[in-house]
Amino acid sequence: MSGSATTRRHRRDDVADVALRILDDHGLADLTMRRLAASLDVQPSALYWHFENKQTLIAELADRIVDAHPAPVDAVTDAGADWRARTRIEAAALRDALLAYRDGAEVVSSTYALGLGSGRVLRRLTDAVALAGLDEATTRRAGTALLHFVLGHVSHEQQRLQYDSVGVLGAGVTSDPRDPDDQAEGFAFGVGLLVDGLGALVVR
Repeated sequence: MSGSATTRRHRRDDVADVALRILDDHGLADLTMRRLAASLDVQPSALYWHFENKQTLIAELADRIVDAHPAPVDAVTDAGADWRARTRIEAAALRDALLAYRDGAEVVSSTYALGLGSGRVLRRLTDAVALAGLDEATTRRAGTALLHFVLGHVSHEQQRLQYDSVGVLGAGVTSDPRDPDDQAEGFAFGVGLLVDGLGALVVR
């Protein structure tokens, strides 16, 4: 059976599901269209029935990573219109989403930088900040700053975990990258600094 005929057995979701498994097993660097095609038993050219290029595929994976871990409904309900609490909740949920997949932060960061994907990763933060009642421009800048922090922090976490797994973590490291409590506390502290800084604008 030809590659183009074989690909009709696969839906777009099937291709993305397999790509996500490859990402989690091997990392972003080894997620190639050739490897993906081999896993689906099709020719690489057949993948373009579903995705225009590799970056649009990566954008689909980024959206799936972000959507897989929404903020807990109970926590959001309890927070209500408290923008500080909602912002912390959304930031923590995004961290969990990125950490759930190997190279998750890199996947989402590259997609965001190229302006691809649904944009939900930024909207989750700006929607929370918007409850503070600031103007639209300030709200967007605040959401963007928070997103940059989330992506940078998690990217650093994931890099250190990878370095630790192959035994090349530097001797001068002051915290254990395998300690989730230590990493979570550092993340929460950073988000808190940004939220408190934004709070100073709210009270002006």
